[in-house]
Amino acid sequence: MSGPCYSVCIEPHGRSLTVAAGEPVLQAALAAGLNLPHSCKSGHCGSCRSRLIAGEIHYPNGLPLGITAEEARRGQILLCQARPRSDLTVEARLIAGVAAVEIKTLPCRIARLTPLAADVLEVLLQLPAVEQLRFQPGQYLDVLLEGGRRRSFSIACPPHDAARLELHVRRVPGGGFTERLFGAGADALTTGSLLRIEAPMGQFTYRDGAGPIIMVGGGTGFAPLKSMLRHVLETGIRREIHFYWGARHRSDLYEEARMLSWAADAHRQLRFIAVLSEGPAAQAPHHRTGWVHEAVLADHPDLSPFEVYAAGPPAMIEAMRASFPRHGLPLERLYFDSFDYAPDAAPDGAPDSPAPAPPALLS
Repeated sequence: MSGPCYSVCIEPHGRSLTVAAGEPVLQAALAAGLNLPHSCKSGHCGSCRSRLIAGEIHYPNGLPLGITAEEARRGQILLCQARPRSDLTVEARLIAGVAAVEIKTLPCRIARLTPLAADVLEVLLQLPAVEQLRFQPGQYLDVLLEGGRRRSFSIACPPHDAARLELHVRRVPGGGFTERLFGAGADALTTGSLLRIEAPMGQFTYRDGAGPIIMVGGGTGFAPLKSMLRHVLETGIRREIHFYWGARHRSDLYEEARMLSWAADAHRQLRFIAVLSEGPAAQAPHHRTGWVHEAVLADHPDLSPFEVYAAGPPAMIEAMRASFPRHGLPLERLYFDSFDYAPDAAPDGAPDSPAPAPPALLS
């Protein structure tokens, strides 16, 4: 990476790292093994909000949506978009419980590619026999691409069944990596193709507890929740789970049959509701129409007994963050993973090609 480099000190931990002028501070911190708070990596969700103690930063695309002008005046910054213009001192917190997990860079091969829906592919990755990846349910991995680019995907399998790492990959128009996975071009990726990954990443993880849980997935946000759900169901944890999966059409509920089977086998531990935003009227008893967060509130006007795990596009997460506290849910019990479907990110944060418009609430 060309251009000057700067020293960035992360307080109160006293950790220092070198960040290139055009590199997001968060990207450099994750590469250095610092598991700082983050989620969407696109400046929408505000999860990586930190305080700038000293130094100067800039945002290449202007003030991100996830931070207000007033917050910026008070010295708050979004690490996923902030680039240094000088040496920096930043106040940020490490994530308890996952900070000690070793982040590894590993080779792997594509073991199997299975279509789940018209635009969603199940990708199974096989690690070398001598390697094991320790992760927590809900975490994700980065696929490392040429030229320093990387793509992030949630791990859909639980840690106890990770002989092959399961990913759910949505095809993104203009996304070089996903187009190759779906067989486009002479450099298409197929069974046996070699990849390099960095994992585990992220702080969206299952927390031990005994109270009831609500899980809310939007589109392929189902993947990290599947990892958590299987962890609970298959390791003997007894917790009441209400699982809501939002999508545009029924065809987007690519593992609906499996969810119904798990709900039937779980002896009232699991309740499954599918919420369709653009489909016809309810086609089955477990179907609803509308927005997924509104379906949750219709069923549970008092959220105070629950922990909520949510994964999906920023609009869905923001709707929940705005409305759920008004129904008794403390924000510290709303755990979320917010992400955009965007083309492969280059090292300076610019996409290979123009990013698509933000997805609809339940895409």
